[in-house]
Formats: sequence, structure tokens, C-alpha cells
Amino acid sequence: MEDIEVRDAVSAPDAEGKPRRATRRFPLFTRDTARPEGGGRAAPRDAPAPARQWPILTVLVMAGLGLLLTAFDLFRVGTLVIGAALLVGGVLRWLLPDVGMLAVRSRFTDIVTYGVLGLAIVLLALMVQPSPWLVVPFLKDTLHLTVSS
Repeated sequence: MEDIEVRDAVSAPDAEGKPRRATRRFPLFTRDTARPEGGGRAAPRDAPAPARQWPILTVLVMAGLGLLLTAFDLFRVGTLVIGAALLVGGVLRWLLPDVGMLAVRSRFTDIVTYGVLGLAIVLLALMVQPSPWLVVPFLKDTLHLTVSS
């Protein structure tokens, strides 16, 4: 084998065994993507597919139930169930080490996203007119430019 003189920083050898120049730049084209932390199966490999992905199925079934309730003219209850589904997704992402396809981004980002969106939907469902279940006293003063009765 011949001696190779290297003056620049190098990375692991390429397929031919020669060292390549290392760079800190990201590649122009991505060849592979990393699975998000916790993106593994929620059940053993030999379990049926629905059992392996039960966390995302739980959230989807709850959200579908909320949409169904909303379609049957139970708007407030339906949107509360949709918001609760997102909050359940955040709690599952926080508590379980592997959640399958419920893991989309990093654990922290998923928990914050599910939590903020779920809480916003629940609060808006509680404040919907007529006869809101949650009255925010300063909201009318904050929205002073809107038409009031």
C-alpha cells in the first residue's frame, strides 16, 4: 500500500480506502434521514401492525371521534375531544420511550407542539359563543374594536 500524505482534515476513508477531505458544510443533497428519537415500534416486531402503532391510532381515533361529533352538531364537545386528542398525544410522547409514527420531530418539539395546539383548541372550544363555558374577563377589553351588542 502506498503512503498518502494528508494536509487537510480528513474523515473516514471512502470505498477505495483513501481518506476524504472533511468539511463542516451540509451536503447539497440528503441521502438518508434519521428516525426521530422515540420513533421505534411501540410493540414487539412480531405484533400486528395496529398493535405496533397504537399511540398514533389512539390519537387518530380520538380526533376522528371529535370530527364525527362536530359533524353531528355537537361542535363544542367535538372540538374538546379533538383538543384532548392532541393533549393525549403530547402525554404519550412524554411518557413512552417508543411511540412509533407519533414521533415526528424531537421529543421536546413534539411535546410542545401537541401541547400548545391541544391547549389552544380546548380553550377556544370552551370560549365559543353562544353561552361560553369559559369567560375571560379581559378579553372584551382587549377586543374593543369589534362590534358588540
